[in-house]
Amino acid sequence: MAPALRLSSTVRSIDESTTVAIFSKVSDMKSRGEKVNGALCVGQPDFPPPKEALEATAEAAKTGQTIYTAVSGTLQLRQAICKYLLEEKKTSYRPEEIVVASGGKQIIYQAMLALCEAGDEVIVPAPYWTSYPDIVKLSGAKPVILETTAEEGYAISPTALAAAINPKTRMIIICNPSNPTGCAMTGQQLEALAAVLRKPENEHVYVLSDEIYERITFDGLKHTAFAALGGMKERTLTVNGFSKAFSMTGYRLGYLAAEKPIAQAVSKLQGQITSCAASISQYAAVAALNSPLSYIDGKVAELQQKRDLALSLLAKIPEVTCPTPGGAFYLYPDVSAYFGSRTKDGEEIADSTKLCLHLLDEYKVALVPGSAFGGPKALRLSYAATVEDITDALTKLSQCLQALERPKKAKKA
Repeated sequence: MAPALRLSSTVRSIDESTTVAIFSKVSDMKSRGEKVNGALCVGQPDFPPPKEALEATAEAAKTGQTIYTAVSGTLQLRQAICKYLLEEKKTSYRPEEIVVASGGKQIIYQAMLALCEAGDEVIVPAPYWTSYPDIVKLSGAKPVILETTAEEGYAISPTALAAAINPKTRMIIICNPSNPTGCAMTGQQLEALAAVLRKPENEHVYVLSDEIYERITFDGLKHTAFAALGGMKERTLTVNGFSKAFSMTGYRLGYLAAEKPIAQAVSKLQGQITSCAASISQYAAVAALNSPLSYIDGKVAELQQKRDLALSLLAKIPEVTCPTPGGAFYLYPDVSAYFGSRTKDGEEIADSTKLCLHLLDEYKVALVPGSAFGGPKALRLSYAATVEDITDALTKLSQCLQALERPKKAKKA
Protein backbone atom coordinates (compact mmCIF):
# COMPACT_ATOMS: atom_id res chain seq x y z
CA MET A 1 0.00 0.00 0.00
CA ALA A 2 1.39 3.38 -0.97
CA PRO A 3 1.96 5.99 1.75
CA ALA A 4 -0.53 8.82 2.04
CA LEU A 5 0.29 11.46 -0.53
CA ARG A 6 1.54 14.70 0.99
CA LEU A 7 2.85 17.25 -1.47
CA SER A 8 5.42 19.73 -0.23
CA SER A 9 4.48 23.25 0.82
CA THR A 10 6.71 24.47 -2.02
CA VAL A 11 4.53 22.81 -4.65
CA ARG A 12 1.34 23.88 -2.88
CA SER A 13 2.48 27.52 -2.86
CA ILE A 14 2.74 27.88 -6.64
CA ASP A 15 0.26 27.77 -9.51
CA GLU A 16 0.35 25.84 -12.74
CA SER A 17 1.40 27.98 -15.69
CA THR A 18 -1.85 29.10 -17.35
CA THR A 19 -0.27 29.26 -20.79
CA VAL A 20 0.96 25.68 -20.41
CA ALA A 21 -2.45 24.55 -19.16
CA ILE A 22 -4.30 26.10 -22.09
CA PHE A 23 -1.77 24.75 -24.60
CA SER A 24 -2.24 21.29 -23.05
CA LYS A 25 -6.02 21.57 -23.43
CA VAL A 26 -5.59 22.61 -27.07
CA SER A 27 -3.34 19.58 -27.65
CA ASP A 28 -5.94 17.29 -26.07
CA MET A 29 -8.70 18.74 -28.28
CA LYS A 30 -6.58 18.27 -31.39
CA SER A 31 -5.80 14.68 -30.41
CA ARG A 32 -9.55 14.04 -30.39
CA GLY A 33 -9.76 15.29 -33.94
CA GLU A 34 -11.10 18.77 -33.18
CA LYS A 35 -9.85 21.61 -35.33
CA VAL A 36 -8.53 24.30 -33.00
CA ASN A 37 -6.71 27.54 -33.75
CA GLY A 38 -4.10 27.57 -30.98
CA ALA A 39 -1.50 29.56 -32.90
CA LEU A 40 -2.02 32.75 -30.91
CA CYS A 41 -1.81 31.32 -27.39
CA VAL A 42 1.89 30.37 -27.19
CA GLY A 43 4.85 32.72 -27.48
CA GLN A 44 6.62 30.88 -30.25
CA PRO A 45 7.81 32.36 -33.56
CA ASP A 46 6.31 30.95 -36.75
CA PHE A 47 9.57 31.11 -38.72
CA PRO A 48 12.46 28.61 -38.69
CA PRO A 49 15.83 29.17 -37.01
CA PRO A 50 18.69 30.57 -39.14
CA LYS A 51 19.81 27.96 -41.66
CA GLU A 52 23.32 28.14 -40.18
CA ALA A 53 21.94 26.93 -36.85
CA LEU A 54 20.07 24.06 -38.50
CA GLU A 55 23.16 23.00 -40.44
CA ALA A 56 25.24 23.17 -37.26
CA THR A 57 22.72 20.96 -35.47
CA ALA A 58 23.29 18.16 -37.97
CA GLU A 59 27.02 18.77 -38.00
CA ALA A 60 27.21 18.54 -34.20
CA ALA A 61 25.54 15.15 -34.21
CA LYS A 62 27.79 13.82 -36.98
CA THR A 63 31.05 15.13 -35.51
CA GLY A 64 30.59 13.92 -31.96
CA GLN A 65 29.51 17.14 -30.26
CA THR A 66 27.26 14.99 -28.12
CA ILE A 67 29.02 14.85 -24.76
CA TYR A 68 28.84 16.81 -21.53
CA THR A 69 30.23 20.32 -21.60
CA ALA A 70 31.30 22.58 -18.75
CA VAL A 71 28.35 23.34 -16.48
CA SER A 72 28.30 27.01 -17.49
CA GLY A 73 28.55 26.20 -21.21
CA THR A 74 31.26 25.69 -23.79
CA LEU A 75 33.98 28.32 -23.91
CA GLN A 76 33.26 28.77 -27.62
CA LEU A 77 29.63 29.71 -26.94
CA ARG A 78 30.40 31.95 -23.99
CA GLN A 79 32.97 33.79 -26.06
CA ALA A 80 30.44 34.20 -28.88
CA ILE A 81 27.90 35.58 -26.39
CA CYS A 82 30.46 38.08 -25.07
CA LYS A 83 31.19 39.21 -28.62
CA TYR A 84 27.47 39.62 -29.36
CA LEU A 85 26.80 41.60 -26.18
CA LEU A 86 29.73 43.92 -26.82
CA GLU A 87 28.90 44.58 -30.46
CA GLU A 88 25.11 44.68 -30.22
CA LYS A 89 24.39 45.85 -26.66
CA LYS A 90 27.55 47.84 -25.83
CA THR A 91 28.13 45.80 -22.67
CA SER A 92 31.48 44.16 -21.92
CA TYR A 93 31.62 40.73 -20.28
CA ARG A 94 34.21 37.99 -19.89
CA PRO A 95 33.38 34.30 -20.52
CA GLU A 96 33.49 33.58 -16.79
CA GLU A 97 30.63 36.07 -16.36
CA ILE A 98 28.35 34.07 -18.67
CA VAL A 99 26.25 31.04 -17.66
CA VAL A 100 24.43 29.01 -20.33
CA ALA A 101 21.40 27.00 -19.20
CA SER A 102 18.50 24.97 -20.54
CA GLY A 103 16.31 27.97 -21.32
CA GLY A 104 15.76 31.45 -19.97
CA LYS A 105 13.30 30.18 -17.35
CA GLN A 106 16.01 28.07 -15.74
CA ILE A 107 18.40 31.03 -15.66
CA ILE A 108 15.77 33.24 -13.99
CA TYR A 109 15.05 30.55 -11.42
CA GLN A 110 18.73 30.03 -10.59
CA ALA A 111 19.41 33.77 -10.45
CA MET A 112 16.53 34.18 -8.00
CA LEU A 113 17.78 31.29 -5.86
CA ALA A 114 21.30 32.72 -5.90
CA LEU A 115 20.34 36.15 -4.57
CA CYS A 116 16.96 35.93 -2.83
CA GLU A 117 15.68 34.22 0.30
CA ALA A 118 12.98 34.40 2.94
CA GLY A 119 12.50 37.96 4.17
CA ASP A 120 13.42 39.50 0.81
CA GLU A 121 11.00 41.23 -1.53
CA VAL A 122 11.14 41.23 -5.33
CA ILE A 123 9.29 43.91 -7.30
CA VAL A 124 7.35 42.38 -10.20
CA PRO A 125 5.72 44.92 -12.57
CA ALA A 126 2.26 43.87 -13.75
CA PRO A 127 1.15 42.70 -16.20
CA TYR A 128 3.95 40.17 -15.83
CA TRP A 129 5.17 36.97 -17.45
CA THR A 130 3.15 34.34 -15.67
CA SER A 131 6.16 32.52 -14.14
CA TYR A 132 7.80 35.48 -12.39
CA PRO A 133 5.77 35.55 -9.15
CA ASP A 134 6.00 31.80 -8.62
CA ILE A 135 9.74 31.74 -9.30
CA VAL A 136 10.11 34.46 -6.66
CA LYS A 137 8.06 32.36 -4.22
CA LEU A 138 10.25 29.31 -4.91
CA SER A 139 13.26 31.31 -3.69
CA GLY A 140 11.46 32.05 -0.42
CA ALA A 141 11.12 35.74 -1.24
CA LYS A 142 7.88 37.68 -1.54
CA PRO A 143 6.71 39.04 -4.92
CA VAL A 144 5.55 42.66 -4.67
CA ILE A 145 3.32 43.55 -7.59
CA LEU A 146 3.88 46.98 -9.15
CA GLU A 147 0.94 48.02 -11.32
CA THR A 148 1.41 49.63 -14.73
CA THR A 149 -1.33 51.12 -16.91
CA ALA A 150 -2.52 50.79 -20.48
CA GLU A 151 -2.70 54.59 -20.66
CA GLU A 152 1.09 54.72 -20.19
CA GLY A 153 1.65 51.79 -22.56
CA TYR A 154 2.39 49.54 -19.57
CA ALA A 155 5.76 51.24 -19.03
CA ILE A 156 7.13 51.18 -15.47
CA SER A 157 6.67 54.50 -13.72
CA PRO A 158 9.82 55.75 -11.94
CA THR A 159 7.61 57.40 -9.32
CA ALA A 160 5.80 54.13 -8.63
CA LEU A 161 9.12 52.27 -8.53
CA ALA A 162 10.56 54.68 -5.98
CA ALA A 163 7.46 54.26 -3.80
CA ALA A 164 7.67 50.44 -3.97
CA ILE A 165 11.29 50.14 -2.81
CA ASN A 166 11.95 49.57 0.87
CA PRO A 167 14.81 48.09 2.93
CA LYS A 168 13.52 44.56 2.23
CA THR A 169 13.60 45.03 -1.56
CA ARG A 170 16.23 42.74 -3.01
CA MET A 171 15.47 42.92 -6.71
CA ILE A 172 13.23 44.30 -9.44
CA ILE A 173 12.39 42.32 -12.55
CA ILE A 174 12.31 44.32 -15.79
CA CYS A 175 11.12 42.51 -18.91
CA ASN A 176 11.89 44.71 -21.89
CA PRO A 177 10.29 44.29 -24.40
CA SER A 178 7.53 42.86 -22.28
CA ASN A 179 5.72 39.57 -22.27
CA PRO A 180 2.68 39.90 -22.13
CA THR A 181 2.09 43.52 -23.19
CA GLY A 182 4.73 44.10 -25.85
CA CYS A 183 5.75 47.33 -24.11
CA ALA A 184 9.22 48.31 -25.28
CA MET A 185 10.66 50.93 -22.95
CA THR A 186 12.93 53.49 -24.53
CA GLY A 187 16.44 54.29 -23.38
CA GLN A 188 15.08 57.49 -21.82
CA GLN A 189 12.43 55.59 -19.87
CA LEU A 190 15.00 53.07 -18.62
CA GLU A 191 17.35 55.87 -17.62
CA ALA A 192 14.56 57.32 -15.45
CA LEU A 193 14.35 53.96 -13.63
CA ALA A 194 18.13 53.83 -13.28
CA ALA A 195 18.06 57.29 -11.72
CA VAL A 196 15.76 55.96 -9.00
CA LEU A 197 18.06 53.00 -8.37
CA ARG A 198 21.17 55.22 -8.16
CA LYS A 199 19.82 57.02 -5.11
CA PRO A 200 21.89 56.06 -2.04
CA GLU A 201 18.86 54.64 -0.24
CA ASN A 202 18.24 52.25 -3.18
CA GLU A 203 21.75 50.95 -3.76
CA HIS A 204 20.82 47.58 -2.24
CA VAL A 205 18.46 46.69 -5.11
CA TYR A 206 19.50 44.33 -7.92
CA VAL A 207 17.93 44.34 -11.38
CA LEU A 208 16.99 41.18 -13.24
CA SER A 209 16.70 42.44 -16.81
CA ASP A 210 14.90 39.89 -18.98
CA GLU A 211 15.92 40.87 -22.52
CA ILE A 212 14.87 37.74 -24.39
CA TYR A 213 12.89 39.89 -26.91
CA GLU A 214 15.61 42.54 -27.36
CA ARG A 215 15.97 42.05 -31.11
CA ILE A 216 12.23 42.29 -31.72
CA THR A 217 11.41 46.01 -31.71
CA PHE A 218 9.35 48.08 -34.12
CA ASP A 219 8.92 51.53 -35.62
CA GLY A 220 12.65 52.25 -35.57
CA LEU A 221 13.05 51.75 -31.82
CA LYS A 222 16.50 50.49 -30.83
CA HIS A 223 16.63 48.40 -27.68
CA THR A 224 18.78 49.61 -24.78
CA ALA A 225 20.42 47.08 -22.48
CA PHE A 226 19.85 47.99 -18.83
CA ALA A 227 23.43 47.01 -18.00
CA ALA A 228 24.66 49.62 -20.51
CA LEU A 229 23.25 52.45 -18.38
CA GLY A 230 25.68 54.31 -16.13
CA GLY A 231 26.40 52.47 -12.90
CA MET A 232 23.97 49.65 -13.63
CA LYS A 233 26.18 46.83 -14.93
CA GLU A 234 27.44 45.79 -11.49
CA ARG A 235 23.92 45.28 -10.16
CA THR A 236 22.20 43.97 -13.31
CA LEU A 237 21.61 40.31 -14.12
CA THR A 238 20.91 40.20 -17.85
CA VAL A 239 18.86 37.25 -19.10
CA ASN A 240 18.76 36.42 -22.81
CA GLY A 241 18.58 33.37 -25.03
CA PHE A 242 17.81 31.84 -28.39
CA SER A 243 14.09 31.04 -28.25
CA LYS A 244 12.56 34.24 -29.58
CA ALA A 245 14.56 36.20 -32.17
CA PHE A 246 16.49 33.09 -33.27
CA SER A 247 13.31 30.96 -33.11
CA MET A 248 15.13 28.09 -31.39
CA THR A 249 12.47 27.31 -28.79
CA GLY A 250 12.97 23.55 -28.78
CA TYR A 251 16.73 23.90 -28.36
CA ARG A 252 16.08 25.09 -24.78
CA LEU A 253 18.96 27.52 -24.46
CA GLY A 254 19.21 30.69 -22.41
CA TYR A 255 22.03 32.57 -20.73
CA LEU A 256 22.93 34.94 -17.93
CA ALA A 257 25.44 37.79 -18.08
CA ALA A 258 26.38 39.08 -14.64
CA GLU A 259 29.26 39.96 -12.36
CA LYS A 260 31.59 37.02 -11.75
CA PRO A 261 30.53 36.19 -8.15
CA ILE A 262 26.88 36.06 -9.23
CA ALA A 263 27.67 33.98 -12.32
CA GLN A 264 29.67 31.56 -10.17
CA ALA A 265 26.79 31.20 -7.71
CA VAL A 266 24.30 30.57 -10.52
CA SER A 267 26.65 27.99 -12.09
CA LYS A 268 27.09 26.31 -8.69
CA LEU A 269 23.31 25.88 -8.42
CA GLN A 270 23.06 24.61 -11.98
CA GLY A 271 25.67 21.96 -11.21
CA GLN A 272 23.22 20.46 -8.73
CA ILE A 273 20.12 20.82 -10.93
CA THR A 274 20.73 19.97 -14.60
CA SER A 275 24.47 20.38 -15.09
CA CYS A 276 25.20 21.59 -18.64
CA ALA A 277 22.74 22.56 -21.36
CA ALA A 278 22.53 20.22 -24.36
CA SER A 279 25.84 20.18 -26.23
CA ILE A 280 24.19 20.07 -29.67
CA SER A 281 22.09 23.10 -28.80
CA GLN A 282 25.18 24.99 -27.70
CA TYR A 283 27.00 24.16 -30.93
CA ALA A 284 24.01 25.39 -32.96
CA ALA A 285 23.82 28.59 -30.88
CA VAL A 286 27.36 29.53 -31.83
CA ALA A 287 26.38 29.23 -35.48
CA ALA A 288 23.25 31.31 -34.82
CA LEU A 289 25.25 34.14 -33.25
CA ASN A 290 27.70 34.09 -36.15
CA SER A 291 24.96 34.05 -38.79
CA PRO A 292 23.87 37.22 -40.65
CA LEU A 293 21.50 39.06 -38.32
CA SER A 294 19.79 40.49 -41.38
CA TYR A 295 17.75 37.26 -41.45
CA ILE A 296 16.23 38.16 -38.08
CA ASP A 297 15.73 41.78 -39.12
CA GLY A 298 13.65 40.58 -42.06
CA LYS A 299 11.49 38.44 -39.79
CA VAL A 300 11.02 41.36 -37.39
CA ALA A 301 9.75 43.46 -40.30
CA GLU A 302 7.22 40.73 -41.05
CA LEU A 303 6.17 40.66 -37.39
CA GLN A 304 5.53 44.40 -37.48
CA GLN A 305 3.19 43.89 -40.43
CA LYS A 306 1.38 41.16 -38.49
CA ARG A 307 1.15 43.42 -35.45
CA ASP A 308 -0.48 46.10 -37.58
CA LEU A 309 -2.90 43.57 -39.07
CA ALA A 310 -3.90 42.30 -35.62
CA LEU A 311 -4.35 45.84 -34.29
CA SER A 312 -6.55 46.76 -37.26
CA LEU A 313 -8.77 43.72 -36.63
CA LEU A 314 -9.07 44.49 -32.91
CA ALA A 315 -9.95 48.11 -33.70
CA LYS A 316 -13.09 46.89 -35.46
CA ILE A 317 -14.46 45.27 -32.30
CA PRO A 318 -16.65 47.67 -30.32
CA GLU A 319 -15.33 48.68 -26.89
CA VAL A 320 -12.08 46.72 -27.17
CA THR A 321 -8.98 48.86 -26.64
CA CYS A 322 -5.31 47.98 -27.07
CA PRO A 323 -2.10 50.05 -26.84
CA THR A 324 0.29 49.77 -29.78
CA PRO A 325 3.23 47.68 -28.55
CA GLY A 326 6.77 48.58 -29.52
CA GLY A 327 8.26 45.11 -29.36
CA ALA A 328 8.02 41.35 -28.69
CA PHE A 329 5.05 39.74 -30.51
CA TYR A 330 2.10 40.14 -28.17
CA LEU A 331 -1.05 42.24 -27.96
CA TYR A 332 -2.87 42.79 -24.69
CA PRO A 333 -6.36 44.05 -25.54
CA ASP A 334 -8.76 45.17 -22.82
CA VAL A 335 -12.02 43.22 -23.17
CA SER A 336 -13.49 44.08 -19.78
CA ALA A 337 -16.45 45.91 -21.36
CA TYR A 338 -17.87 42.44 -22.07
CA PHE A 339 -17.55 41.11 -18.51
CA GLY A 340 -20.95 40.44 -17.03
CA SER A 341 -22.36 39.45 -20.42
CA ARG A 342 -24.01 36.09 -20.99
CA THR A 343 -23.72 33.43 -23.64
CA LYS A 344 -26.76 32.19 -25.56
CA ASP A 345 -26.95 29.35 -23.00
CA GLY A 346 -27.11 31.83 -20.13
CA GLU A 347 -23.57 31.34 -18.84
CA GLU A 348 -22.09 34.51 -17.39
CA ILE A 349 -18.76 35.73 -18.75
CA ALA A 350 -17.53 37.01 -15.41
CA ASP A 351 -13.88 37.50 -16.29
CA SER A 352 -11.12 36.90 -18.83
CA THR A 353 -10.76 33.22 -17.86
CA LYS A 354 -14.45 32.54 -18.50
CA LEU A 355 -14.21 34.38 -21.80
CA CYS A 356 -11.19 32.37 -22.96
CA LEU A 357 -12.83 29.08 -22.03
CA HIS A 358 -16.00 30.07 -23.90
CA LEU A 359 -13.96 31.15 -26.92
CA LEU A 360 -12.10 27.84 -26.91
CA ASP A 361 -15.14 25.62 -26.39
CA GLU A 362 -17.52 27.35 -28.80
CA TYR A 363 -15.27 28.98 -31.40
CA LYS A 364 -12.21 26.70 -31.18
CA VAL A 365 -9.79 29.58 -30.68
CA ALA A 366 -7.22 29.60 -27.86
CA LEU A 367 -6.12 32.85 -26.25
CA VAL A 368 -4.70 33.37 -22.75
CA PRO A 369 -6.67 35.20 -20.03
CA GLY A 370 -5.07 38.34 -18.67
CA SER A 371 -5.63 37.15 -15.12
CA ALA A 372 -2.68 34.79 -15.64
CA PHE A 373 -0.44 37.83 -16.11
CA GLY A 374 -1.77 40.03 -13.32
CA GLY A 375 -3.85 42.13 -15.71
CA PRO A 376 -7.34 40.63 -15.47
CA LYS A 377 -9.12 43.05 -17.81
CA ALA A 378 -7.27 41.82 -20.89
CA LEU A 379 -6.39 38.84 -23.04
CA ARG A 380 -2.94 38.01 -24.34
CA LEU A 381 -2.50 36.99 -27.93
CA SER A 382 0.65 36.26 -29.88
CA TYR A 383 0.76 37.44 -33.48
CA ALA A 384 3.86 35.33 -34.22
CA ALA A 385 1.56 33.28 -36.43
CA THR A 386 0.42 33.11 -40.02
CA VAL A 387 -1.74 35.87 -41.45
CA GLU A 388 -4.48 33.27 -41.92
CA ASP A 389 -4.39 32.20 -38.26
CA ILE A 390 -4.35 35.81 -37.03
CA THR A 391 -7.30 36.74 -39.21
CA ASP A 392 -9.26 33.62 -38.27
CA ALA A 393 -8.67 33.99 -34.53
CA LEU A 394 -9.52 37.69 -34.29
CA THR A 395 -12.54 37.37 -36.59
CA LYS A 396 -13.89 34.66 -34.30
CA LEU A 397 -13.05 36.71 -31.21
CA SER A 398 -15.13 39.51 -32.70
CA GLN A 399 -17.98 37.12 -33.44
CA CYS A 400 -17.75 35.68 -29.94
CA LEU A 401 -17.88 39.04 -28.17
CA GLN A 402 -20.63 40.50 -30.31
CA ALA A 403 -22.80 37.39 -29.87
CA LEU A 404 -22.83 37.85 -26.11
CA GLU A 405 -25.91 39.29 -24.45
CA ARG A 406 -24.76 42.48 -22.78
CA PRO A 407 -26.28 43.59 -19.46
CA LYS A 408 -28.75 46.41 -19.89
CA LYS A 409 -27.53 49.72 -18.58
CA ALA A 410 -29.75 51.34 -15.98
CA LYS A 411 -31.64 54.33 -17.27
CA LYS A 412 -30.79 57.68 -15.76
CA ALA A 413 -33.51 59.14 -13.57
